[in-house]
Amino acid sequence: METDYPPADANIDPTASLKYWNSVSPNVNGMLGGYPQISRIDLRGSANFLAKLRRLSSQPAPADTKLKLGVDCGAGIGRVTEGFLSKVCETVDVVEPVEAFATVVKDGKLKQEGKVGDIYVVGLETWKPSKTYDLIWNQWCVGYLTDTHLVEYLKRCSAVIDKRGWIVVKENLSIDLEGEDVYDELDSSVTRSDAKFHGIFEQAGLRVVKEEIQAGFPKRLGLYLVKLYALRPQDP
Repeated sequence: METDYPPADANIDPTASLKYWNSVSPNVNGMLGGYPQISRIDLRGSANFLAKLRRLSSQPAPADTKLKLGVDCGAGIGRVTEGFLSKVCETVDVVEPVEAFATVVKDGKLKQEGKVGDIYVVGLETWKPSKTYDLIWNQWCVGYLTDTHLVEYLKRCSAVIDKRGWIVVKENLSIDLEGEDVYDELDSSVTRSDAKFHGIFEQAGLRVVKEEIQAGFPKRLGLYLVKLYALRPQDP
């Protein structure tokens, strides 16, 4: 007899997620779940992906021209801001719900140098962007949003992305044999399938302009596949 189970995202509990992350050390090892050695490969993959996006632009700017304003969503201690986004954007805003992590960014050198702009200590499900961004970067963070919250969040991002900019989602992919999303009790998050992501993007009124798998992570670590999606609002 078939049993109808609730979707994986129905198990997401933001309070439980925050409790988990508040127990994690505010350093690169903590941010990467005990795999700090992948940081350099990850950052290089992100930089290469953005470089490809910029070359695809109908009005490509010189490679050394920085984007005006980016935002690091679910930024943690600012690993991606420091290692990548601050090198390609004049200013980077930060969205991070864990106060201890946001404090690391607030007290860091990039903030003192003016390379980090506003810091929003709030979850993505309630963040309401009010600026126009050239790049909205979401990495290893949307798994804490239910499908419904993620669609609504992406709609808010779509409303503030510059017409020449990109919303990027970089996330683990489910490897479930039946293509199902996978719930993780440890941090109360969901790992989605590629098909689920495409469906969510479509619901949010976004089109995928480029997508690729992050390369270079050591296979011996047994990590999930990680995929990057570059999104823009669907053509009217």
